[in-house]
Order: sequence, then structure tokens, then C-alpha cells
Amino acid sequence: MEQEMPMVDIEAQANKKTEIEAPAIFKKANRPVTLKFEDVVYMIKINKGGLLKKSKNSEEKMILKGITGMVQPGEVLAMLGPSGSGKTTLLTALGGRLGGRLAGTITYNGKPFSNAMKRNTGFVTQDDVLYPHLTVTETLVFTALLRLPNSLSKEEKVQHAEAVITQLGLTKCINSIIGGERLRGISGGERKRVSIGQEMLINPSLLFLDEPTSGLDSTTAQRIVSTLWELSNGGRTVVMTIHQPSSRLFYMFHKVLLLSEGNPLYFGRGSEAVDYFSSIGYSPMVVMNPADFLLDLANGVSSDDSHEDQNKIKQTLVSAYKINLADKLKVELQELRSSQYQDGLDDKQFGKWSTAWWQQFSVLFTRGVKERKHQSFSGLKIGQVLVVAVLSGLLWWQSDDAHLQDKIGLLFFESGFWGFFPLFQAIFTFPHERRMLEKERSSGMYRLSSYFMSTVVADLPMELILPTVFVVITYWMAGLKSSFVNFVQTLVVLLLSVLVSQGLGLAIGATIMDQKSATILGSVIMLTFLLAGGFYVQHVPSFIAWIKYISISNYTYKLLIGSQYKPSETYPCNSKGGFCLVGEFPAIKQVGLSGQAIAVVALVIMLVGYRLMAYVALMRIGVTKKVE
Repeated sequence: MEQEMPMVDIEAQANKKTEIEAPAIFKKANRPVTLKFEDVVYMIKINKGGLLKKSKNSEEKMILKGITGMVQPGEVLAMLGPSGSGKTTLLTALGGRLGGRLAGTITYNGKPFSNAMKRNTGFVTQDDVLYPHLTVTETLVFTALLRLPNSLSKEEKVQHAEAVITQLGLTKCINSIIGGERLRGISGGERKRVSIGQEMLINPSLLFLDEPTSGLDSTTAQRIVSTLWELSNGGRTVVMTIHQPSSRLFYMFHKVLLLSEGNPLYFGRGSEAVDYFSSIGYSPMVVMNPADFLLDLANGVSSDDSHEDQNKIKQTLVSAYKINLADKLKVELQELRSSQYQDGLDDKQFGKWSTAWWQQFSVLFTRGVKERKHQSFSGLKIGQVLVVAVLSGLLWWQSDDAHLQDKIGLLFFESGFWGFFPLFQAIFTFPHERRMLEKERSSGMYRLSSYFMSTVVADLPMELILPTVFVVITYWMAGLKSSFVNFVQTLVVLLLSVLVSQGLGLAIGATIMDQKSATILGSVIMLTFLLAGGFYVQHVPSFIAWIKYISISNYTYKLLIGSQYKPSETYPCNSKGGFCLVGEFPAIKQVGLSGQAIAVVALVIMLVGYRLMAYVALMRIGVTKKVE
């Protein structure tokens, strides 16, 4: 039968391959870890009220129902079960990434999860969260620079990245970009190996993987699991969830945990699973993949034609586990004496961060520029700005002071256009980066402050260069004051407005974290600011006039007018003298040429305040708590 395939040949082949390919620095784990988990229970609250009907009473649902097991160095534990069985929840809990109502005991070499353990644990999520425009080498080198300690030089960190590339068989695609949904890049199997490589850089003692073979063909899946088997052979502890492995993969697992609706149905050697279920009256009627047989049982489907009720089968299997395996497993855990553990991980040996703040900022800034330059300076965005600039210059071509209303109309248009444009660019920043931020922050790669500052600074080239080009084109075509001082004042005011609008976009995006909702909210806010900007409505009712005091457009419009005109200047009019004071022009008088310093201070306060709001909003983003 297929399920009786011997493991000897597989082990021999894997050992042979490891001796040839694995670099010396990755042959053995630094500090082997024994993972024990006893009676792990996890509960969540479910609100029974809908969108229109809120209920004060919430129902608690038990996701994990007393899971017990143990994985030792050199072993691969595979957690099997249908969707909704609790595999990912248990994996997240074992990886120290699950909060909430988690009960039971999880120990690592007899100790609870600690900062030292976090620094020696790798966690590969089901979805490969990678930057699409970076190459394989860039992805792993940036990760090495962030995660490896300062006891290693930059050159040594790069060598570690190159060693991982060699070990995982990625040498053929080192200069290929990762790619994404609309960007052709490396294959799915290579992308998965890059994700594993990011965790292997720290030479982890404990490696968790969530569905590492999901979406891959059988050959690629075999290659991934073979790599993981080799890693465990070096004294690492490997724990993974897997949905429906082939028989070849199944026999590479040292231990198997079968779950059904949060209940354990089997824990033990994979090669003994079929024999166990046969001993309690459930055996396959035909030669089949053992994993398929186990998943059928977890779904309450028996191989015979008895048409037994599915719930009854599940209850029978749960009871059989408690009778035949549960007590025996707990005895095995108790027999594992503390003296059997390898040297423990001491928190005192590890600082909270691997690298200094400035190093984190530098690496994240460089990575951010490389990744976002394709979006920031895309032909579409540059073309959009150039077309609007030239069109504006033609519409206001050499406008003179005799048409003062037209000139101030151009200034208000500039304040509006450069309010919306950077706002919508910034709104997408953090929602787009959320998954990456959650992944890297949960691994302790960097401080939130270094990430935030690097992201803000990396966006400055696009935020400042494009409006500068816009002003250079429009200013001279529209015939605004030819004095260099007036030009610089106009440019500085517009750039300050751009930075404030960017800050508002960052704050909205970080608070909402949903691109569609954030866009709608940003549109409403900016339109409100435009309406209260002093151009469309000059006689605003007092009960709503307060909006202008928080309007970016209002302060920008005031400063742009001030950059062109002084109260004592005149313009051609129909009065007896033929000239009138600019300050008395109705549209300008409403906004006022005084209070320029106050407007600058207001924009600077907004510049800092909006970014502080964005930073505070990002602080609430922690580790992803996914329940399967």
C-alpha cells in the first residue's frame, strides 16, 4: 500500500542533498528548542446583533478545545484538518502571536515565550507578503540588514543573505523582481522560498509555516517540504499547517496533529496514523493517500458505506482520542525532564532591537525609495501633472492685473489641485503597507518610529519635485510677478501646503486602514476645506464659519495671494483715478492680506499635528490575529 512507503530512502536522499548544498553556517541550529503545549484553549466573542440591531449580549465560541502536543529539535510537525478546524489559530498561538482569551500552557525549553525566543523564531505566513518591485537579492539583503544583530558587519550580513539564496536554490532568480498580481516576477514556488529565506536569515531554532504549499503544484510543494525537512535535520523544530498533502509529503512529517472543529483527533507519528484509526474501527477500504483518509475522518466521512452521521463520527473520534491518546501524551510530556532541554535562551543576551534606530531608518528609507519610485514617478502621474500645468498656463496665459479675478482664481486652483493630489497619494500609503507592517513588526524587525519616519521621508521626492515642476511651468506662462522673490514665496507656500495635505492623507489612511473608505472621507474633508477656502463663498454664515480656521485651502489661498500682492498695491479699475487698492478688491478683502504669519503657523501646526495623528493611529496595529 502507498501509505506504507518507507522513510529510509527519503531520509537518505535528504541527508545527501543537505551535505552537498547547505552552507556550513546553516547546518545546525544555534540553540535547539523543544516546544510543548498542554490543554491549549482559545475563545472568541461573537456579537449576535447585526448592523442595524445591536445586542448587549455576546456569545463566546471556543476555537481550540484543549490541544496538547510536543515537538522536539529535528522534528517536523504537520497540523492537518479541514478549513475552520483551528490550524492557523493554533499555529499563531504557538508562535507567540495570538492574544485574547488564550488558556493552557505553551513552553519553549520549559520557559514561556520571551524576547529571546522571539528573536530565534521564524514565522512564514500563508500569503507571501513581499515588495513586488524588489529583486530576490534586495529582498533578502534588506531583511538581513534589519534582522541580524550588529555583532555582524554589513558585509557579513550580505554574506548570510547570499548563503540563504544558495541553500534555498534561488541562485537562478537572484536578479529577478518578486512581482505581484499585475507585475510579472518569479514563480509561486520561488516566492514561497523567498518568504522562508527571510526567516532563515536569523538561523531560527523554531520555524512556523502557515500552509507553505498552498497554491503550488505537487513538484514545487515537494521541493518546499524537502527543504523544510533538511532544515529540521539540522536540529531545528519545524511546525506547519498543511491542508491536503500528497502521500510523498505526508511521510516526510515526523509527527502529525489532526484537528476537527478545534478538537484533536490524533497526535503522533505520521506513519502510525492509519494503523491507529484502523484499531478503533476506521480503516481505508482502498489504497489511498493517508492524508486524504485523515481529512475524510476529520470531516466526519467514513470510508465504508455505513452512511453514519458525520457528527456522530466526529464525536466518536474525539472520545477515542481522549481514551487512547490524551493520557499517554500527557505522561510523555511529564517524562521530558528539564535536564533534557538544550541550553535555554537568555533574554539578557538579546536587546529589544537587533539594530540601532538610525540603521533601521537608513535601511527602510533605501528600501522604500527603491520600492515606491515606480509608483511615485510613474509616467501616468508625471504626465498628469505636466498636462494640468501646461493647460493651466494656457488658460491663464499672460493674465494681467486688469483681470485680477482671473489671477486669484489661478492661485485658488493651485491650492485646490495641490490639496487633492498629495492627499490621495498619501491616503493609500499605510493601507497598502498594512500587511507588511504587521508581518515585520510582529517579528521585531524595527521600531515603529523608524518605519514611520522613513516612509514619510521616502515620499518627499515625489511630493516636492512634481509641484515644483508645476509651479515652474505655470508661474511664468500665467504672467505672475516676475520677481524671483515672489516666485520663491509662491513655491514655498505651495510646497508647505503639499506637505500638510500629505500629512492629512497619512492620518486618514492610518486611521481608516481601508482604501475605499479613506478615499471617500478624504474627498469629503478636502471638498469642505475648498468650500470654506474663501473663494466660492465670501459671506459664510457665522454658525459654520469656523470651518475656515481648520481649512488647509483657506490658509494656502491667503498665503498665495500674499506672495503676489501687498495691501498698498493698486490694480486698474473703473474708479475716478483709474486705479484701486488691491486690498479693497472684494474677493481679496474677504480673505485679507494681513495675518500672513498666523497662516504660516497654522499650516506648520497642521504639518506636525496630522503626522502625529497618523503615528498614534499606527500604534494600534499589532500582530495579525487570524482565526481559521
